[in-house]
Amino acid sequence: MTPLVEPFRGSAAVAGGVLTPAQLRGPRWQRVLPDVYVAAGVELTHELRARAAVVLLPGAVVTGLSAAWLWQVDVDGPDGAAHSSRVEVTVPPGGNARVPGLLVRRRALPDHQVGCPPWLRDVPTLWPDHAALELAADPARDHVESVVVLDQFCAAGRASLTSLRRAATGWSGRGCRLLQAALRDADGLAGSPPETRLRLGMRAAGLPAPVAQHRLVRATGQRVKYLDFAWPHLRLAVEYDGSNHVLTSTRPEAGFALPKDRRVLNEVQELGWQLFYVTAPDHRDLAGVVARIGSALAARAAQLGVPLHPAS
Repeated sequence: MTPLVEPFRGSAAVAGGVLTPAQLRGPRWQRVLPDVYVAAGVELTHELRARAAVVLLPGAVVTGLSAAWLWQVDVDGPDGAAHSSRVEVTVPPGGNARVPGLLVRRRALPDHQVGCPPWLRDVPTLWPDHAALELAADPARDHVESVVVLDQFCAAGRASLTSLRRAATGWSGRGCRLLQAALRDADGLAGSPPETRLRLGMRAAGLPAPVAQHRLVRATGQRVKYLDFAWPHLRLAVEYDGSNHVLTSTRPEAGFALPKDRRVLNEVQELGWQLFYVTAPDHRDLAGVVARIGSALAARAAQLGVPLHPAS
């Protein structure tokens, strides 16, 4: 790929005699940011806009939702950073940088917090652990959505609860309490934001704590399925089944194959387990679906003649 197909400074191309001003304004090139161009026909993705930002502002680091997206974590789901034309970058303190199409923040970032995704080696980006922590500490998010951020980074394999908690050591200032509370409640196991919201909803309602991603096995030791939320002492599990889940889940098994899925579910039931399904529309009334899960748990405990809450 030639340099002119990558984002480039129009003024530099003109000064170097590569293009004339008239050619730059012609149909072969399109403007991405002020004085930054790319070949016409190239899709203006969020990634390309981020590349253009660091061309325009040397020393800039991609941060915020844009950093999450470059690390392939879209914490806000299908309507998040991927569809935003505004890229967030952080530049060193001093001066004034107002650029249409960019959200520019000014502060010093320690070197250890910055790296480049392997597939974007020329785009300095806030390291995943620190990107996750900053998004989770944003006061614009409530507690549940802060936990969602941390779980999504873990689900995408960009961070772990251990690395997040290590990176948060000594964290102070804006959003500190929100962040620490989110770190306590994240489990790093949810495959999608709705699963995190459902888990926290069940916890807030005082339901027995489920085992997330419970590995159900046959007597032979062969795995049958990972259950989203399971109460092994009741042999009852909650499965999240919805288009929203399929679109946002990072787990390979989230791809829905109906015949195979139905065979697996039959085997789950043959092993004596009862399944409770939660679908995407159920989240319009999260309190209602949590109440129904609570009723199902109580009924199952009565059916089996065991305590609702397992002995600790």
